[in-house]
Amino acid sequence: MSRHSCKVALVPSAFFDRTSVRDILSRTVRLDQEDKVECIGLPEFSAELVYSISEDRPELYYLLKKLPEITDYNKILASYGDGVLSLVIAQGGNLLLANAFEAADFTTAEYFLFMAVRKLQMNPEQSAVHFMSGLTGDEEMSLYRYFKSVEKI
Repeated sequence: MSRHSCKVALVPSAFFDRTSVRDILSRTVRLDQEDKVECIGLPEFSAELVYSISEDRPELYYLLKKLPEITDYNKILASYGDGVLSLVIAQGGNLLLANAFEAADFTTAEYFLFMAVRKLQMNPEQSAVHFMSGLTGDEEMSLYRYFKSVEKI
């Protein structure tokens, strides 16, 4: 089970201190006093995922775990729900981006997706975008205008 959350950060293992997880996360997101902070190791990325918990892991964790299943060189994985776009981008075996963005609607989520792809100098016309969350027909057609293909994972 997962949940869409912006209270998440991927931290390189070399800079990670398990005794300071709350402090680490509070440097990147605004935490409420009642937020409980947890972490989970992702050794395949030499990183730790630090997140505010309820009872579920953040969607970003599951996107990162799906990354090795994508055989394309340009790997773009996304999920949108509850006003949050979770996005993971890699080229070959190199993780380039793992982040969550507050997006009130799907159009805003697309903006963050396109901005990230452009900043990483990837050509969307030569790349597939893989969505873990469901897409409406209109959302899928909107993505097809820019990407080589839209895949559901």
